[in-house]
Amino acid sequence: MLHRRLTQFFILYAAGVGLLLAFKVALGLSDYVIPGPGEIWRTGQTYGAAYAAAVLNTLGVAVLGHGLSIVLAAAVAVIARLKDWIGGFIRTAAFNIQSYPIVAVAPILFILLGDGLATRLLIAALICYFPLLLSFLGVFSEPVREIEHFYEATGRMTWRLQIKIRAFENLQKLTTVVVGSATLAMVGTIVAEFIAATAGIGYSIRIALYQSDLAKILVALLLIGVGTSLWLVLLEGLGAALQRRMERP
Repeated sequence: MLHRRLTQFFILYAAGVGLLLAFKVALGLSDYVIPGPGEIWRTGQTYGAAYAAAVLNTLGVAVLGHGLSIVLAAAVAVIARLKDWIGGFIRTAAFNIQSYPIVAVAPILFILLGDGLATRLLIAALICYFPLLLSFLGVFSEPVREIEHFYEATGRMTWRLQIKIRAFENLQKLTTVVVGSATLAMVGTIVAEFIAATAGIGYSIRIALYQSDLAKILVALLLIGVGTSLWLVLLEGLGAALQRRMERP
């Protein structure tokens, strides 16, 4: 799985860089505007180690933010199952918060929390929690009538048991959504770093942009793709292992 995922990424990355170089040749642009393969290679050798460390920094924050968003989405979805005004209020509040673009909310967070870990973590969680929330809401609100009827008839049904039944019956769907939302956590962290942070690969890309150094940006994009691919493969493996364990008699 890892080999296939990395191969697919490298093919896409090479195609993108090749298209960029073809665009350079067609328009006769200088190396200052779009660097050649040699310049990209030299930049990778010079900054590869530093950018790899920055990617690991970003990835660590993204993993924490993703975990936080899963907890928040699950908690909101469980409470929103309620049929009274509390559930409706929480559901409405969650939807309305998502309607604000993160670039409009981020400056407020940076003012209140500064440019450190807390702000990056919160922005990563905010960006990826909404698709998780929608999936959890759909799963936790959809009865599994055949199984739930038995426990209701025997008087053994509790809200915790109901959540477990519905989560187990939709485990594949939940795993797919959790893995897919992981990329959003990475995007959210990079966006936070690009806006005002002082660490991470997003900050490195911002510096490279100010320097008009496209070679550095291309190296950063390569390492981001590799790091994200490794993370997604790990998540998919954990999801598959969890599903096998729960299906074991």
